[in-house]
Amino acid sequence: MVEQMWRAVGVYRFIALLYAAVIIVRDHPRYAHPTGGLAVLAVMAAWSVLATAAYSRASARRPWLVGADVAVAAALVLATRLVDTAARIDHGAGTLPLCWAAGSVLACAVAGGPWAGVAGAAVLSAADVLERQALPRNTFNGIVLLVIAGTVGGHVVRLVLRAEAALDRAARREAATAERQRIARDIHDSVLQVLALVSTRGRELGGEAAELGRLAGEQETALRSLIALPPTPAPDGRFDVRTLLEPLAGHRVTVSCPAQEVLLPEAAARALAAATGEALDNVRRHAGPDARAWVLLDDEGEAVAVSVRDDGVGFAAGRLTQAAEAGRLGVAQSIVGRVGELGGEAAVTSVPGRGTEVELRVPRNEVARHGR
Repeated sequence: MVEQMWRAVGVYRFIALLYAAVIIVRDHPRYAHPTGGLAVLAVMAAWSVLATAAYSRASARRPWLVGADVAVAAALVLATRLVDTAARIDHGAGTLPLCWAAGSVLACAVAGGPWAGVAGAAVLSAADVLERQALPRNTFNGIVLLVIAGTVGGHVVRLVLRAEAALDRAARREAATAERQRIARDIHDSVLQVLALVSTRGRELGGEAAELGRLAGEQETALRSLIALPPTPAPDGRFDVRTLLEPLAGHRVTVSCPAQEVLLPEAAARALAAATGEALDNVRRHAGPDARAWVLLDDEGEAVAVSVRDDGVGFAAGRLTQAAEAGRLGVAQSIVGRVGELGGEAAVTSVPGRGTEVELRVPRNEVARHGR
């Protein structure tokens, strides 16, 4: 798109050159120095060819070239007083370059955006005023048009660049998603099938094979979560917490979520999901080989709550305090700390022989305040 903008500047420059050539050829007998008018036209034609050829190559679009473009246009505007008669100038005759000079303003806008366009317009406006040595209405109108051209042209270029960047990101995401889907299909048809078979047969055989089957089942769940498509944000940039929690389900983990979306800002949603994942890791490590876990997501309106409950061996009161004092800060940092950074609360309740429950609650107003 930017290349097309540069081509448009070149097309404008030659159309304006043709118009200026018609006017100069028509009026040059009335100039104080007729050959001077033709010389100005020759300079305009030569510079149009040179500048258009240079702008066609990205490597040549240097600031000095844009500055030289503005300088040439301003010099040709000022040359009007040397070529034309004072009477014609005083009666409002146009400058020799006419609208051709605006091509340099458009080049500034395309190269540097609105502010560069305004800067180029300011230089040409100053040249117009010096050439007239006054500010009549037609000169003022021309200055306004130059400023508008520089501002609008630069703004359009910025919009084009943003659109190109967004399109490129979308194309990259689409390509990454397609590749991820291809890999997921291959893994599903090979590795996951084998892990599922080992898990099923291991539980059927019992004994040591049952432990192998359990481990294979856990790896199957982890691998399915790994190759699952990444969650996509809602139009307002928030994430549906359900899409982050549902992949945590497995043959010993049940995840229950509401039917409607549960939206939080991305950082908060991922932190809450990470704390939930850490709680499930603790179940796998400490609750016992046969323990099951249940994850419940609840949208309370003003807050989002997640509970992780298991039927494992549990632990005695004060165990977490002793672990923290001993330097084992998994729960304190990975669960309580994560939720606390969001302005939320985390509570861990456990009874020996009756399992453990971790309750996480994140108020939406606190999330918004911490985000700001």
